[in-house]
Amino acid sequence: MSRLTDYLDSIRARDPAPHSRLEVLTYPGVWAVAYHRVAHRLYRGKWYLAARIVNHWSRMLTAIDIHPGATIGRNFFIDHGFVVIGETAEIGDDVTIYQCVTLGGTSPDNGVAGKRHPTIADGAIIGSGAQVLGPITVGPRARVGANAVVTRDVAPGAVMVGIPARPTVVEGGAAPEPRFVPYGTPCRELFDPATQKVESLRCELETMKKRLDALLEEQQQDVAQERDRA
Repeated sequence: MSRLTDYLDSIRARDPAPHSRLEVLTYPGVWAVAYHRVAHRLYRGKWYLAARIVNHWSRMLTAIDIHPGATIGRNFFIDHGFVVIGETAEIGDDVTIYQCVTLGGTSPDNGVAGKRHPTIADGAIIGSGAQVLGPITVGPRARVGANAVVTRDVAPGAVMVGIPARPTVVEGGAAPEPRFVPYGTPCRELFDPATQKVESLRCELETMKKRLDALLEEQQQDVAQERDRA
């Protein structure tokens, strides 16, 4: 009961809508995770058909499809539904996923099954409509913005937006604030798509300037060494 209470409280901390723990128990994401715990135990016991039956029943009731083979940590919260999570996906603790997210896999070139779905580390947030594809890793406390398509590893604390997803500019160049941010993307002017491209160009220009300064300094050192030899 204490684990269940902690789980329900962790959801209330991320979602202000419910007025009680009992209300949280009506969430389809909570039922989907509960059914998955059963299906995953059956899957690990090699009762594959039984695990699939539980999986299909859960999908009919919740509109959330979690493969019985997926590994899920503590306090996993699916807000709303229509989520797909593949067989070899691994999800850490305190992860939040919003509606219409896919943790999808890639077909191995050699035709041999293996790790082909993403790993989502502790505290990550996957925004609505995001697609996280392949055996990649989304680092701890990272945020994937709504409708982003992620096909490469995500650094810890990064905020990813766009297609394909790229790290966005964060205030002060630091990791995002430790507070919870719904849908994975801060709703401020700094993160507005209209201004984001300008901020990205500024960062690229600053990087090019630093690189140019380093090359000029290196060239000056080479000239000085040539003069000393002469």
